[in-house]
Amino acid sequence: MINFEEELEKFKPSLEISEAEEEIYNNNLTDVGDIIKELLEKVNDKK
Repeated sequence: MINFEEELEKFKPSLEISEAEEEIYNNNLTDVGDIIKELLEKVNDKK
């Protein structure tokens, strides 16, 4: 049977994941909320 507590203690994230996480947080990425906000601003400007 798997001892989850023991396995969690052994866990070490791979370097690639750590690097990817850093890149994601350092980039200013557009999300759905930003797109909706931009679309609403365009619609309101046309009125």
